Amino acid sequence: MTEQKTTDPAEDALRHAQKMAKKKAARDKIMARKEGEKGLIIVNTGAGKGKSSAAFGMILRCIAHEMPCAVVQFIKGAWSTGERTLIENHFGDLCQFHAMGEGFTWETQDKDRDIAAARRGWEKAKDLIRDDRNRMVLLDEINIALRYDYLPVDEVVAFLETEKPEMTHVVLTGRNAKEELIAIADLVTEMTLVKHPFRSGIKGQVGVEF
Repeated sequence: MTEQKTTDPAEDALRHAQKMAKKKAARDKIMARKEGEKGLIIVNTGAGKGKSSAAFGMILRCIAHEMPCAVVQFIKGAWSTGERTLIENHFGDLCQFHAMGEGFTWETQDKDRDIAAARRGWEKAKDLIRDDRNRMVLLDEINIALRYDYLPVDEVVAFLETEKPEMTHVVLTGRNAKEELIAIADLVTEMTLVKHPFRSGIKGQVGVEF
């Protein structure tokens, strides 16, 4: 008959406390070397869902801290989305919202029109970023416009490197982020697709996709 080991709750609690104390000491040592703040270039990309959702979470944080911010949507301009309705109806004094897109390229089926819409969005984005009162500017789905070469990536990179105010955060979302953009970013997150209901025949739903 095998003897079963018993665990003393007090000893287990002590080991856990000691382990967490070591982790806290290591973490405090790391944090002690971190100082200063800066405006970040943040890229949310990848095939998985949640790129824009995560970015709007940061916008809502700015609003909660009463930090002026702005959103430019490069693709979804024709859509009625929950985040747009919420911000425009309740937080328009803190967050400017500019829906500049006309839908996905397969919907417009007009490349010149798509390029013109992307250019209008980019010009508005530059004005908002230059205004150092805005602590964060979200360029939603700009990576799609860059992917299809509706905007020159070199122009976008050069602007962010030379004209973005020091303390302004800029968030860029969309699949297939250009390598040039990733290279200058401070924070890059790739959303990985594991499962998606669309592949099972389920369409986009209110409150989840928009």
